[in-house]
Amino acid sequence: MDAAVSPFPDDVEALKALLSVALKKAGDAEQRAATVEAQLANAQARASATEAMIAHLKLQIAKLKREQYGPSAERSRRLLDQMELELADLEADASEDTSAAEAAADKATSVIAFERKRPVRKPFPDHLPRERVIIPAPCSCPACGGTRLSKLGEDVTETLEVIPRSWKVIQTVREKVSCRDCETISQPPAPFHVVPRGWAGPSFLAMLLFEKYGQHQPLNRQAERFAREGVPLSISTLADQVGAAAFALMPLYRLIEAHMLAAVRLHGDDTTVPVMAKNKTDVARLWVYVRDDRPFAGADPPAALFHYSRDRRGEHPRAHLASWAGILQADAYGGYGELYAPGRRPGTVFEAGCFAHARRKFFELADVEGAARKKSLGERTGMISPIALEAVQRLDALFDIERAINGKNADERLAVRQELSAPLMTELHAWLIAQNAKLSRNHDLAKAINYMLRRWGAFTRFLEDGRVCLSNNAAERALRCVPLGRKAWLFCGSDRGGQRAAVLYTLIQTARLNDVDPQAWLADVLARIAS
Repeated sequence: MDAAVSPFPDDVEALKALLSVALKKAGDAEQRAATVEAQLANAQARASATEAMIAHLKLQIAKLKREQYGPSAERSRRLLDQMELELADLEADASEDTSAAEAAADKATSVIAFERKRPVRKPFPDHLPRERVIIPAPCSCPACGGTRLSKLGEDVTETLEVIPRSWKVIQTVREKVSCRDCETISQPPAPFHVVPRGWAGPSFLAMLLFEKYGQHQPLNRQAERFAREGVPLSISTLADQVGAAAFALMPLYRLIEAHMLAAVRLHGDDTTVPVMAKNKTDVARLWVYVRDDRPFAGADPPAALFHYSRDRRGEHPRAHLASWAGILQADAYGGYGELYAPGRRPGTVFEAGCFAHARRKFFELADVEGAARKKSLGERTGMISPIALEAVQRLDALFDIERAINGKNADERLAVRQELSAPLMTELHAWLIAQNAKLSRNHDLAKAINYMLRRWGAFTRFLEDGRVCLSNNAAERALRCVPLGRKAWLFCGSDRGGQRAAVLYTLIQTARLNDVDPQAWLADVLARIAS
């Protein structure tokens, strides 16, 4: 090839210059790619942070509304739980994207990493012990090397840390002595245990019971966790302790039952609980009765009482409330019917209707939010009934009045109801009759309307007694622990297991109603039962 037309220069310096230019271009391209990557990561982090902040603000607004207006329907509680789960995922996404943006910005010289604005974190509780780790100041000045340094102050960064659960064996030593005068041998008596010949301390028993019935952790999962921590315990050994502890706590259950039956007003409800049978699983029942006088400024502490039964026959609530008379707030279950019979002994039980149940029937037919959600997803939506929508609005007006008087005494509540709620109830009754006349007997709306009209006396009970609540949500909230637990323990092993669950649910839910830590309370009770 002719040297004059050769594309390769003979000069070494020229080759170096070409290589330098090529490397510079490659470096510029790499830097541009890093810059684009950093900008994209910043944009993604900014979007994730914005989405997380919006979810956080929505959750705060929902919680503030709930605090302002008081506990509402169970559906709102589930909605808050769902929003908290969604917020947790969004916060994790935002944190991950922010870390990715910082890593990408480190590679790009011209892009500053996106700085996420996080919600203000509450300070760590004061009761937690503090361990000071001091990073010593330099002995000489980093700038000039001088040694004449004086302390100006200090900055403290707090990091939350956890110490793994520790186990220990307590040895109780009883010394034995012999008398040299009479040769009698004496020894202090053995300490009393909650469980006869027991080996488990009160704190361990409290943890075992609360994890099983309060946190819905079956014994097999607890045993696996204990084994990983170096304390292997068989399921049968743990079950033995649970049964004996439940027997020891039975007097407290009876005391709570006596406290419940002294109330003038109770909430009642029930839910299903699977129970093992021969070659199958039966559907048993857990019943709950709640005493909560706080809505009408009552001084007595709230409580929840659970009962177990193999079926849902009406004889069970009649047996539970055989010696009680007063106001029962419950749904329209027919098994309560004989309790409301006039002339009943030892006294009359007055039925109080649940407006939340009545509203739910109309709300399902006027689910505007659900229809809008389906429409946004391109799904077919059913017809929104204007009658159902108006019924929901009329019932909501009654709930608005109740929120304003929640916590006032019975006389004040009754006076406001007579002034504001009674006219609304009169209008609602006339409106329901008029709408029912226009509908077919088998129409869903007619069924919802007749649910109220056939029990109108029970629904107007709150206009006669200031102690009556508008809904039965107190019982539904107390029962929420059972559906949560069903997903973890699946079924009760036997009828005795169901009865034991009723006892422990009673103690744990009563502690929660009184804003007491159930596990700490059980540990204290079990420790003091021994004395």
